[in-house]
Amino acid sequence: MTILVTGSTGRVGQQVVNQLVNRGANVRVLTRDPSKAKFPDGVDVAKGDLLDIDSLRNAFSGVTSLFLLNAVTEDEFTQALITLNIAREAGIERVVYLSVFDADKAVNVPHFAVKYGAERMLEQMDFSATILRPAYFIDNEQMIKDVIFNYSVYPMPIGSKGIAMVDVRDIAEVAAIELIRRDTAPNKLPTEVINIVGPDTLTGSDVAAIWSEVLGRTVNYGGDDPSEFEKNMATFMPKWTAYEMRLMAERYVTDGMIPKSGDAERLTEILGRPLHTYREFAATLAKQATAKD
Repeated sequence: MTILVTGSTGRVGQQVVNQLVNRGANVRVLTRDPSKAKFPDGVDVAKGDLLDIDSLRNAFSGVTSLFLLNAVTEDEFTQALITLNIAREAGIERVVYLSVFDADKAVNVPHFAVKYGAERMLEQMDFSATILRPAYFIDNEQMIKDVIFNYSVYPMPIGSKGIAMVDVRDIAEVAAIELIRRDTAPNKLPTEVINIVGPDTLTGSDVAAIWSEVLGRTVNYGGDDPSEFEKNMATFMPKWTAYEMRLMAERYVTDGMIPKSGDAERLTEILGRPLHTYREFAATLAKQATAKD
C-alpha cells in the first residue's frame, strides 16, 4: 500500500510526509524538482506536476491512497479536477483532500469556491474521502511578524466575530491519521468532513492582547478595513492574489471562522493530545526573534 502526497514541499505537505513516515506508511511524493526536495529516507520521489498528465499517470502507478493539496494559483481548479480524474483512471478511490473552512459558504472567495467544487467532485464520483476544512493557519502570521515586532500593530483584518486559528502541525497530523485509516481499511469508508480548528476562537483585539502579553508592550489591532491589507499584499504577490486575500479578510470580518459544537473535542480525540494554541506560537516566534537580536 502506497500513499501519494501532493504539495509535498509546502508547509502542510512536508509535515504530512513526516507524519506518515513516522507511522510506518509507504509514501510517494510528487514534486517538480526532486533535486531541490529533501525527504526522509525511504520516501519514493516522483517528478512532475498536477498539469503534466504523463507524470501524473506515472506517479499514480501502484498507489492506493492520495493526499491532495492544491496551492492557490490561477489554475487551482483545473489541477484538482485533472488530478482526481487521473486518480480515478488509476483505480484510486481513497483520498484525503485539504479544503478550507466554510468552503460551501464563502463562495465569492475564489479559492474557497474552487475547493468546494473539488469537494463536490469527490462526492459525485463516489470517492472514499476525508475532506479536511482548516480554519486560518496560525503560521500565516510569519508574513506579518515584522509589522508586529517593529510597529506594535497586529495588521490582519480578522474582525470581531472570531477565528479558530489552527496550527499547521495539527492539520498535518490529522491528515496523516486519516490517510492511514482509509488506506488500511478493508473496505471503502464513507466520506467525512472534518473541520480543523484551534482551541481558541480569537478576534483581532484578542490576538493583539496576546502579542502585548508576549512582547511585554502594547500591541494594537490595526482594524477591520482590508484596503491597506490588500495594498500591502500587492507589494510582494500578484495583484489578483492580493485582491483574493482581501475578499477572504472581508469574510473574516463579516462571518468569522467559528467552530461548530464539538469540533475541537473531535480533533483532540483523533490526535490523542491537546491542540496547539496561538499563544504558544506567538511565544515561540517572539523567542526566536529575541535570539536573533
